[in-house]
Amino acid sequence: MSTWKMLINGKMVSASDGSLTPTYSPSTGELLGEFPAASPDDVELAVTSAAAAQGEWAALLPGERGAVLRKMAAVLRANREELGRLDAQDGGNPVTAMTGDVELGAEMLELFAEWGTHLGGTTMAGDPKLLHYTVREPYGVVARLIPYNHPIMFATTRIAAPLMAGNSVVLKAPDQTPLSALRMAELFSEVLPPGVLSVLTGPGSRVGSALVGHKLIRRIAFTGSVPTGQAILRNAAEQGIKNVSLELGGKNPLIVLKDADLDAAARGAVTGMNFHWTAGQSCGSTSRLLVHRSLYPDMLDRIVAGAQAVRMGDPLDPETEMGSMVTLRHRDNVASYIEAGRAEGLKLVTGGNTPGPGAFVEPTIFADVPASSKLFQEEIFGPVLSVTPFDTEEEAIALANNSDFGLTASIWTQDVARAHLLARQVEAGYVWINTSSRHFAGMPFGGVKDSGLGSEESVDELHSFTVNKAVTVKLE
Repeated sequence: MSTWKMLINGKMVSASDGSLTPTYSPSTGELLGEFPAASPDDVELAVTSAAAAQGEWAALLPGERGAVLRKMAAVLRANREELGRLDAQDGGNPVTAMTGDVELGAEMLELFAEWGTHLGGTTMAGDPKLLHYTVREPYGVVARLIPYNHPIMFATTRIAAPLMAGNSVVLKAPDQTPLSALRMAELFSEVLPPGVLSVLTGPGSRVGSALVGHKLIRRIAFTGSVPTGQAILRNAAEQGIKNVSLELGGKNPLIVLKDADLDAAARGAVTGMNFHWTAGQSCGSTSRLLVHRSLYPDMLDRIVAGAQAVRMGDPLDPETEMGSMVTLRHRDNVASYIEAGRAEGLKLVTGGNTPGPGAFVEPTIFADVPASSKLFQEEIFGPVLSVTPFDTEEEAIALANNSDFGLTASIWTQDVARAHLLARQVEAGYVWINTSSRHFAGMPFGGVKDSGLGSEESVDELHSFTVNKAVTVKLE
């Protein structure tokens, strides 16, 4: 068993009060190690050292900061197999998907290094005796709080923009899957100046709350659940006026119109559930499938076959396509939704079992799910797909928008004009047409309604970690 350490001010350290928390493999129950439970004193040291280091980091030219980010990307690639294996063990997702996440992290670091050229300001036309221009300046210390479903990918991609913008970052790793972030911290401590990046672990109620409420932190970014996002907004408002971005939940529709390519749409529906990537534990999963009634029976047959073909098993086996839930507790929560569907009398067409040992849940599909159902309205964050028929496009859009969430949507049709019109009508921050699930670097990813505030994975994210300052100079 290993005892892990956090990164504070360039050093790998234990919690100041010695507190440790165990982490277990969700697929086997094996004890993987213990990680620090940071104290308020640890948070204070991380933030103050970040504030002390930030000025010198921001004084570097954008190209110099970009060169550091490229070194970080190279370090990731050199340790790709180790980091992917850590996430497979700690989080239960397939090792092939998790090593792919390492590559995605490296690519995003390199992209933000390139996008540093967008950190300039603008000049404004006006009185020739006056010069008006803007400059982009970093906030200072940024708090980044990330979720458990893509541990190394979020740990790396979500520090790229604030670092490139000239901020220092205090990263709060997820309680359920901390190991890859801690190993990343150890690797990056040899690349980044001390204090520019700190990585903390420990209970969100203690570590996250202390970060959000710290007076030196004016910029906060969080990915996770709606209740936690609401708590962060309240805490941030009570401690001063802070800029907060949130990437929260989703209950995302995939709409199959009557002229859709049925085989392609069925493959897209299975892909959109992210069975192969995170066992459905993804805020972007298209977990509400809306199908034109004329296609409904054939579509149901195809997606059931697709779900049953997913190879579930040991996350460390390269042949495994779907692993386990992140914890036994989360497995039980997902199972409670399956039981709720049964209790509602919904039609379970495949899956529904929780084979053990380990936190496994089969790919599960319920048919004929009404909009009033708990399974239609609530984010399950697991491999549970609800399928609902519709008769008209107007009904399809009404069903799609019948949700407090608005993160993603997918529309399947061979009529391009219709696709564009429906994309405008659906309430979502990111819309796919005749595809699903995949993110494209440079396209802003974010939601509307309860799915969050702000967007990521683009130049917009880079700008969001800067303050746009206006300057007017009298030339006479």
